[in-house]
Amino acid sequence: MCIVAVCIVVAVLGINFIVVGIGGRDIVSEKDVKKADCILVLGAQVKPDGTPSHMLRDRLKKGIELYKAGAAPKILMSGDNGQQEYNEVKVMLEYAREAGVPDKDIFLDHAGFSTYESMYRAKEIFGAEKIIVVTQKYHEYRALYIGQRLGMNVEGVCTDPIEYMGQFNRDIREVFARDKDFFQCIAKPEPTFLGDKIDLNGDGHETH
Repeated sequence: MCIVAVCIVVAVLGINFIVVGIGGRDIVSEKDVKKADCILVLGAQVKPDGTPSHMLRDRLKKGIELYKAGAAPKILMSGDNGQQEYNEVKVMLEYAREAGVPDKDIFLDHAGFSTYESMYRAKEIFGAEKIIVVTQKYHEYRALYIGQRLGMNVEGVCTDPIEYMGQFNRDIREVFARDKDFFQCIAKPEPTFLGDKIDLNGDGHETH
């Protein structure tokens, strides 16, 4: 029984290290990032008052900084809008608008229910081949690994290093999330929703 338990732990940690090692190769600094089709800002929790959580706010700030620096002509906001009363992308849109990003350059993916689905839909629905992914570093490894395995040209720019409340528990959950997405990238299941293709060269307002 002990041998089985040890084997399971070794497998879980081994896969985790594979995802971190491979995904981490494409993390770059802002000054080294190459021009891309779009900047993909991954969603995170929204507060009950309809404002972005600290984690989401920091992702948005970094994505907008990259957009204004000319890293990509469009921003793709991907998040959870699976329930009428919870809408991450609406909050993300409003934040970007207030920061001066034109509506036409903001594209919304309302069905980014997971990191895997956000990356999959960025390619298959929005036609993004070369993207800059913006999220916290602990999450960046997995997002970039998924992008690589889905055949995308990805680079990741992390938000500024800040210690968030509950980060230890988040790091533990991330180990299992990396393992899960490792196998998803082998099976490559379709996301919950696909739908009509949306051209990033068009007007993002149509996705709002």
